[in-house]
Amino acid sequence: MKITEVSTILMTGPSTNDPYIAKKVRKLRSVAFIEIHTDTELVGLGETYGGYFFPEAVPEIVDFFKPILIGRDVSNISQLWRDMYHCGNFWCRVGLGLIVLTGIEAALWDLKGKSLDVPVYELLGGRKHDKILAYATGGTSNYPKSVLAGKIDYYLSLGFKAFKLGAGSFSEEEGFYTLRFASEAADFEADKLDFVRKHVGKDVFVMMDGHMGNNSEFTWSLSIAEAVMKALEPYDLFFFEEPLHYTNLKGYSELCKGTSVPIAGGECLTGSCEWQVFTDCDAFDIGQPDASFSGGLGEFMKIAAMLESKGRKLATHSWGAGGSLMQNVHCGFACPNTVVFEVAPAYGPLHSEIMGDSFVMRDGMVLPPEKPGLGIELTDKIKNKYPFVPGTGEFNSVPGKILTT
Repeated sequence: MKITEVSTILMTGPSTNDPYIAKKVRKLRSVAFIEIHTDTELVGLGETYGGYFFPEAVPEIVDFFKPILIGRDVSNISQLWRDMYHCGNFWCRVGLGLIVLTGIEAALWDLKGKSLDVPVYELLGGRKHDKILAYATGGTSNYPKSVLAGKIDYYLSLGFKAFKLGAGSFSEEEGFYTLRFASEAADFEADKLDFVRKHVGKDVFVMMDGHMGNNSEFTWSLSIAEAVMKALEPYDLFFFEEPLHYTNLKGYSELCKGTSVPIAGGECLTGSCEWQVFTDCDAFDIGQPDASFSGGLGEFMKIAAMLESKGRKLATHSWGAGGSLMQNVHCGFACPNTVVFEVAPAYGPLHSEIMGDSFVMRDGMVLPPEKPGLGIELTDKIKNKYPFVPGTGEFNSVPGKILTT
């Protein structure tokens, strides 16, 4: 089976159907898919999370790698990946080049799974779980507390038994509230978690997200993070994600050693070489690679093995569209140390129309996909329904470049 064409599809559609995010925080999202055509009727499809941030750059990078693939057989995916990676060695070892390469490689795995009539996780070492917990990723903590309770109840009504809330708060009247001092942050988050635990009881899994790897204005110091973790230790958090910026590697290592709250992170890291630095320093109790961002499904499996060798668990990150979610689901089922999947609750059409019935969650647990390949499809109808709108990429607003969509 020879590759005959490699193309990029950019689309823009509703960010989510979640009423606590849609129309309040983020209205539109962009996505980037890569199609790989062959001399058979089979077409491979993969997604790069880079399409959410900088969609305009994705086609140019795909076209850079395209000549390496044309005319090649798809059977040896690792060799094709190495050839592309080596060709972009000076700019692709980490970062955007590798992020785009993730989507290309995912399309190759999708092709191979379809050709062999097996789900991709079977090609990645086989299924290691019968089911895996899913959590509703809720973004901000919507305030006042009555609204927060409504948000939590909404996620539980969708069948989730776990959810994640952001540090600080967001209200329509006051906007975002960022915690900047240790005592203030510790008191605010402890008060929040006390309310949450009283609202849901002990049998629901609760996660929190500091978003400190994705904040352009202010990030917590180690002392602030330590104060917050100490205050939250009584509330049985599943994990606390990104309490520090990724440039504070030593801080992550010290924080993990100094608190009983499991520290999670890694969504912003690309490539096994970058992950190696963090795993060697014991920076995370729970690693969060993203199989549409981390460099490829093969790289994801290497990262998972690194974490496992250090006794660390894995929680997939997934805030891309339907391809991103399914790539993470397949990788997660192939890794023995996966403990939870991130799932966008009430996801929009760029999830549902692409995944169809491939993604199955029952009683708060994700079940293994059964369709060959990744179980995703991108029809001409979908492409035409959600034309790309330039300027809809996600970024941190700063003076001179303000996010408006």
